[in-house]
Amino acid sequence: MSFYTPSSNISNLPASSDAALAHSRKLQSVIREDIAVAGGWITFARYMELALYYPGLGYYNGGATKLGGSGDFVTAPEISTLFGYALARQVGQISAEIAGYHDKADVLEIGAGSGKLARDMLRELEQNDCLPQHYYILEVSAELRERQRKLLAEHTPHLMSRVIWLERLPEHFVGTILANEVIDAMPVHLIEWQGDNILERGVVWQESEEYELQALDGKFVWQSRPFADDALKATVGDLAQHINPQHDPDFVYCSEINQLAGSFIRSLAGMLQQGVVMLIDYGFGRGEYYHPQRTQGTLMCHYRHHAHGDPFYLPGLQDITSHVDFSALNDSAEDAGLSLLGYTTQAHFLLNCGITEILSRTPVEDVQHYLPLTGQLQKLISPAEMGELFKVIAFGKSFDPPLDGFASGDKSRML
Repeated sequence: MSFYTPSSNISNLPASSDAALAHSRKLQSVIREDIAVAGGWITFARYMELALYYPGLGYYNGGATKLGGSGDFVTAPEISTLFGYALARQVGQISAEIAGYHDKADVLEIGAGSGKLARDMLRELEQNDCLPQHYYILEVSAELRERQRKLLAEHTPHLMSRVIWLERLPEHFVGTILANEVIDAMPVHLIEWQGDNILERGVVWQESEEYELQALDGKFVWQSRPFADDALKATVGDLAQHINPQHDPDFVYCSEINQLAGSFIRSLAGMLQQGVVMLIDYGFGRGEYYHPQRTQGTLMCHYRHHAHGDPFYLPGLQDITSHVDFSALNDSAEDAGLSLLGYTTQAHFLLNCGITEILSRTPVEDVQHYLPLTGQLQKLISPAEMGELFKVIAFGKSFDPPLDGFASGDKSRML
């Protein structure tokens, strides 16, 4: 066993209100009790699950604003309507190709955030005369579901009859399944290579009188243990060839494995009868994800638009994410009977979908509207912003036509 304490610099993060701190302390108590019940140690995946999704207290279920300027981070649909309009063009093509009857193809958005992507897509689909019969939304956060209903009722009231919120995946589905920045928020296991030893990094509660995080009487710290999960151990063994850690007892390499992502893909494949699964997120192919120089993995936390690396800071008040291993997604999809339709950067995808043409619908002379849109476009496609780090991957079932969004810039060789 070995212990590690977070080394993130959190001294410059914005202060929290007394109510927010009290909220976090309640969740800390819940996690501390879970650790005690488990015998004093839990996997990081379990910690992340509780920190993000515990009913009423977890980050996504706690009621605080997550998205936008008053939240903790900004997603592409929050940045610009151009994103949803461009994505709608790809969805429209898919719908039209399915059996030649686009009104028979539905849309299912998983993790719809504030609802802005749904709003923008419905607007563009309506303008192009290819509205789906149903626009389903599967959202785990009750607070976000309410925000989505309010936004759509305000901006697209005449289309509300087409929007249906689901509690679980449908048994059967035909059409397009979308998930924008969903997989990065799934709980991950942390794996640690120490020379020739491979361990799982978990979480324990350490009693302390010196901890200053407005906490209880101690703190959460890392503790690594041998694997208890054979399936996880087998997955880690397969990755060893990509990581090739140094045979040095002092060398430590840490990274993440997202087991839930594979289960998620298999669930989608099981209910999809005909259509396309399209996933948009930040990440890499396996070779880059587990690059030998990426010794601390990709785990990242977001609090009030500040990024840092300490997942133990104020649980329940901050987002915790990890990048996506798109090679693993592709492997799971292939095993589940889905075919790879394309993999490219967000920049290439949006350009292929005609985002610059959509921008041109706003006259250059209309400076008040045109200039902000050009700035938004830059954020979406610039390599220095979201253009390169974010990727789009699509899988199909009983669907063969090439997708417009992958007409150029295909990076399938990187998987």
